[in-house]
Amino acid sequence: MQTSGPIAEVEEPQVSARRIFSLIASEMAEVETEFERQAQSNVQVIAYISDYLRASGGKRVRPALTILSNYAAGGDGSSISSIRMAAVMEFLHTATLVHDDIIDNAETRRNRPSINSRFGNQTAVLMGDWLYMSAFETSLAERSLPILDILTAATRKMTEGELLQLTLLGRTDITEEEYLDILQRKTAYLFSACCQIGAILGGADATRQIALRDYGMSLGTAFQLVDDLLDFTATDEVLGKPAGVDLLEGKLTLPLIYLLDGGGDGPARQLVQAVIREGRYHQDARHTLLEMVERAGALERARSEAARYAEAARDAISVLPASNYTDALRAIPSYIIERDR
Repeated sequence: MQTSGPIAEVEEPQVSARRIFSLIASEMAEVETEFERQAQSNVQVIAYISDYLRASGGKRVRPALTILSNYAAGGDGSSISSIRMAAVMEFLHTATLVHDDIIDNAETRRNRPSINSRFGNQTAVLMGDWLYMSAFETSLAERSLPILDILTAATRKMTEGELLQLTLLGRTDITEEEYLDILQRKTAYLFSACCQIGAILGGADATRQIALRDYGMSLGTAFQLVDDLLDFTATDEVLGKPAGVDLLEGKLTLPLIYLLDGGGDGPARQLVQAVIREGRYHQDARHTLLEMVERAGALERARSEAARYAEAARDAISVLPASNYTDALRAIPSYIIERDR
């Protein structure tokens, strides 16, 4: 597949998003079909929940990265292997969401009841496990030890990130380094795996594989930084899930880490500790915290950090040959930084 005209970085991020995804529209339609095929089961409850998950939609960023990376590396992103592995990456991502929602006691996901709230924790745990195992079973069809190594490492990193986060819940002395370590384990390693696997399937040499691996790591970091910023600044309606829940769950994100850094036991720390302790925002506590981070420059500092990782992602793929797909990969960081949900 090839389309004429480069993907330019434009001021309106949604225009970029439409152009990026229109480039691989037919491949993404095939990914949806493959996702449905992989989700089939003769166990009725699994089939029903699989349909529920698939209907919940999502941005499908990870499979798109797999396909775009394949094309950018010189491969055929419409190949059976590329489509199959793109669906595998979405399966892994969906499994992490199912398990994360159990851990966080989340009630909604993408404006719908979460699997745990709809079907119960026991069913959700087992469904998440089924998704993980199905993803690995499908990936075996590639008969590629490097791909299996990447998938195993990414899955291990995601689990480690969740466990590390649990050990730091409720603490207000978490450092930026600790926060970024957890964030990258939980999110960025899977982005990186998508891009590197796409490169492998595209027949890329070691240099281009490393370039796309590093691109995915920086992009995934920027993506989650923005996600955490949106949890802090956006509304429930925009996010499709309750806003401000990270702090209610005892998780400090970068704006608050910057705000509290070196602040001792001042009003900001006391307010943060009160919200965590009570598990709710009393009166106008959330608005007060937002004003505090804005006044301290912590919000802008966190946005700048996300922008820095986005730029690092663009720089990482300077070695790739010019193509519409490379242009698309360069445009994605801008879309991620400017997104509002």
